[in-house]
Amino acid sequence: MRTGEELAPLEIAVTRTLIVAGAIASRDYQDVHHDAETARRKGSPDIFMNILTTNGLVGRYVTDRLGPATVLRKVAIRLGAPNYPGDTMVLSGRVTAVGEDGTAEVAVVGTNGIGRHVTGTVTVALPAAPAERDERDERDERDERDERDEREGAA
Repeated sequence: MRTGEELAPLEIAVTRTLIVAGAIASRDYQDVHHDAETARRKGSPDIFMNILTTNGLVGRYVTDRLGPATVLRKVAIRLGAPNYPGDTMVLSGRVTAVGEDGTAEVAVVGTNGIGRHVTGTVTVALPAAPAERDERDERDERDERDERDEREGAA
């Protein structure tokens, strides 16, 4: 992975089910996320996705693109245009920094039919390279042997 590397985009169909399920899963019972009539009374054309669902989708996007061993350290997002049912959100990302400490930062943008739904930065811990894992595994095995030898010597 290199700074400037583009991540493949991800298209997400924004369905009523996704919006309502995301609100329920995140325990956000605000009526504008599940009751279209109330959302319209409050000035919205329909129900709309909550920030916690968007946050989860951004995290999923980055870990799907960087691999299952990637660990999210920080997800910082800002919402823009609402995600309404029937639209499609397209997430895209670009690596903005790769640290020597095994971390990386990814700038993420999510757009829909009316504009930018989300912008943000995701900080991740990347999996160790195979050589680093091998060294770590050998060190762990050595430590386990030493501990076992100490226990057996004390018995």
